[in-house]
Amino acid sequence: MAALTGISKELYEAAEVDGAGRLNRIWHITIPGIKPTIIVLLILKLGEMVQIGFDRPFVIGNVQVREFSEVLSTFVYKMGLQSGQYSVATAVGFFQAVVGLVFILASNYISKKTTEQGII
Repeated sequence: MAALTGISKELYEAAEVDGAGRLNRIWHITIPGIKPTIIVLLILKLGEMVQIGFDRPFVIGNVQVREFSEVLSTFVYKMGLQSGQYSVATAVGFFQAVVGLVFILASNYISKKTTEQGII
C-alpha cells in the first residue's frame, strides 16, 4: 500500500485526460510505479523458498506418515536433538542456508541484469 501511495496522482489524472482506460493506467502507471517493491519482495521470497516450516510437518506427522512427511527442518531436529549427531544436523542446516543464499544472489543478479534494480 505504501508503494501505491507513492505514485503521483497527477500521472493518473494526465492519463485520464489523454483517454487512457483503467487497464492502461494500471499497466503503464501503477505497475512501473510499484516495480521496485515487487522486485525486492520477489527476491526475498525466493530466499525463503528452501526454508520449510518445522511446526506443521512435526505436529501433523505421526508414526504412519513420518517417512513421507520428512522435511529438512524435521530432519535437522531428529539428527541433532534426538540422535545426538550434531555435526550432521549442522551440515544440513548450513546447506539449507547456502542454497537460500544462492537463490537470493541469483535472483538479485537476474533482476539487476533485466531491470537494473535489486537489493544489493
